[in-house]
Amino acid sequence: MAENKESLEEFYQRRFEWLPEVLSKDIGHVNVFRLPHPANRPIPYKKRDYFKVTLCKGASRVHYADQIFQFDHQALVFSNPFIPYKWEHLGEVDGGFYVIFNATFFHQFGNLLQYEVFQPAGTHVYEVNDKDYLELCEIYKKIEHELSSDYIHKYDVVRNLVYELIHYAMKTRPSTRLQHLPINASQRIYWLFAELLERQFPIDENHNNLLLGKPSDFAQQLNVHVNHLNRAVKQVSGQTTTQLIADRIINEARMMLKQSKWNISEIAYALGFKEVSHFNYFFKKMVKSSPSAFRSGK
Repeated sequence: MAENKESLEEFYQRRFEWLPEVLSKDIGHVNVFRLPHPANRPIPYKKRDYFKVTLCKGASRVHYADQIFQFDHQALVFSNPFIPYKWEHLGEVDGGFYVIFNATFFHQFGNLLQYEVFQPAGTHVYEVNDKDYLELCEIYKKIEHELSSDYIHKYDVVRNLVYELIHYAMKTRPSTRLQHLPINASQRIYWLFAELLERQFPIDENHNNLLLGKPSDFAQQLNVHVNHLNRAVKQVSGQTTTQLIADRIINEARMMLKQSKWNISEIAYALGFKEVSHFNYFFKKMVKSSPSAFRSGK
C-alpha cells in the first residue's frame, strides 16, 4: 500500500521539532543544513514532498524504491518527491550538508525531472573523492551565505548553485555499484504519466495552453487503457489520476494568479477550462477562495 508523503512541515517537526517562520506558497521553500545533526533520528522509508541534495561524509546505505546504493566514504545523493527512500548510516557521519527545496522553488526555472539524477531509472548516488568533497562543500557554503544575505536576487543565485550540484553529478562517472531490481509495470506507467504531466508546465507566452487535462488524454498518449493507467497511478502514488492532474493544475493556477499579468479568463482558458465559471468553481473548491480574492490577497 502506498504511503503518504512527508511534507516540509513534517520534516521540520521530525528533524528539529520546530517550523520555519514562512513556507512561501509563491516563491517556494529552500533551506540548507550541515551534517551531522545534533540528534540523529532514524529516517523512515517513505516519500517526501520535496527535493533533497545531500553531501554526506561517512559510510551509508540508501534504499531507493527498487534499488540499493552503498558508499564507504563520501557521496552526493539526490532525492525527489516521487521515490520513497530510507537512509542507513553504517558508521559515524563525519560531515556534510544537505539542501532541501520544493517544486515551487524551481517553478519557471527549468524542469528538474529532465535530469537523470531525479529520474526513476537514473543514478541517484555519486561517490566523490576527498578533493571533490571539499569543492562540493564550498558550493553548500555559498548556498548558506546567500540564504543568510539580504541580496534581493539571492534565490536566483541559490538555484544556480543547486544546478551546479546537479551538473557536477551528471558530468561525473559514478563509481557506486547498484543493486538493481526490476521496475514493475505500474511504476513505469506512473513515471511516464508524471513526466508527461509535468512536461506541460509552466504555462506562459511560449507554452500557452494545456493540451492534456483528463486521464483519458494521458492514457491515449501513453497507448494504454485509461483503467490500466488509473490502477497504476493509484497503486504507486496512493492518489487517483484525476487528483494528481487537479493538484498540478491548481498549483499552476495559483502561480499564474500571483505572478502573471494574464486576466482570470486568459488563465482559465490556458488551463483547459472552456468556461470561466468552471474555473472559478474548481479553484474555489480546491483553494477555498475565488481566483480574484486569491490574486488580491483577500
